[in-house]
Amino acid sequence: MRQLILTSLAAFMIIMPLFTASAASPQIGQTAPDFEATDIEGNPFKLSDHKGEIVVLEWTNAQCPFVMKHYDSNNMQNTQKQVTEKGIKWITINSSAQGRQGNVTNEEAAKILEDKNAAPTAKILDPSGEIGKMYDAKTTPHMFVIDAEGTLAYAGAIDSNASPNPATIEGAENYVIAAVDELLAGKAVTTSQTQPYGCSVKYDY
Repeated sequence: MRQLILTSLAAFMIIMPLFTASAASPQIGQTAPDFEATDIEGNPFKLSDHKGEIVVLEWTNAQCPFVMKHYDSNNMQNTQKQVTEKGIKWITINSSAQGRQGNVTNEEAAKILEDKNAAPTAKILDPSGEIGKMYDAKTTPHMFVIDAEGTLAYAGAIDSNASPNPATIEGAENYVIAAVDELLAGKAVTTSQTQPYGCSVKYDY
């Protein structure tokens, strides 16, 4: 029984990592790390080219139960649409390494977007983990909101309920929508940092 408890606790800690900023973590109020990549449609993307626009970064892994929670319920898609309709850029990033859970080809990633009726501005595959480690992305999902000056304004969970149960979405505070709305209103983000929850990003360490 004691071994079972310890094993269960260890698994929980993988899914719910402690919220501690590493030395490499981007800091709220500082310039968001710039990166260049090619999206799944072959289009170039450079973060700094979007200075003057608010940008949302979403880390994903379609096989993660917490990602399924938000996509199978359409919560992530609805959040994407609410945000992009206001002129914000939404970039979905998959940092699953080759051979790890969630790793997909461009074609498979496009099929996932189609099947889920997802609406990001672009989807980027990052199997090397370079972008994910640049942002210290820990979980799927892990959300970042970058303001029009290129400053990191929010980092953490998509919402305030860490349960994998889709029924808990109703009544939870959507931190991403709140951050975007405050930025659009010219206000500082009230809740600028929260503990991300979900599956660990499947880096190839």
